[in-house]
Amino acid sequence: MKWFIASDIHGSAYYCRRMLERYKKENADRLLLLGDVLYHGPRNDLPNGYAPKEVIEMLNAIKDDILCVRGNCEAEVDQMVLNFPCMADYSTILDPEYIDEDAGYEMQTPRTLFLTHGHVFGPDRDGAAGNLPQMPVNTALLYGHTHVKVNEPCSEDPTVWLFNPGSLSLPKDGSHSYGVYTTGLPIEESFKHVILS
Repeated sequence: MKWFIASDIHGSAYYCRRMLERYKKENADRLLLLGDVLYHGPRNDLPNGYAPKEVIEMLNAIKDDILCVRGNCEAEVDQMVLNFPCMADYSTILDPEYIDEDAGYEMQTPRTLFLTHGHVFGPDRDGAAGNLPQMPVNTALLYGHTHVKVNEPCSEDPTVWLFNPGSLSLPKDGSHSYGVYTTGLPIEESFKHVILS
């Protein structure tokens, strides 16, 4: 299976449309949204193609494909217009295709993906929360919020892998990006960043 990971659309219909084109092209099984879907927030400039109502329409059309967590720019009113849950601070999913057979018995569990935005839970880097949640071994922490791409072991807990897809609409490094997770692979091969060109 393949899971498409995106964060920080910030109401850009332009980048949401491009994301959905790539989602279809990637032939992914699920779209994982890591928050800040509709609004740009007071600290950000308006992103290219800012049109939250268009974003709502596009995402509601594929609501059954989406697993979404709340970002710091989400509000209760967003749940009134989005036809998929978007207000949880985190969600977890299991990669049923990956178990490390060479690990000790305590590590022989399916890999957990912990999805969050990064403002409540996250590593201590790039402006994320600095609050790691309790997670089982063999976990990947997926977060957005910082608009900075990350794909590496966590310095605070080496049993945790960190992945941040960067931002679709307001990247800090200038490269609009998303992530792809392929199930069943070793962690260092599972995640990849893709730059929107």
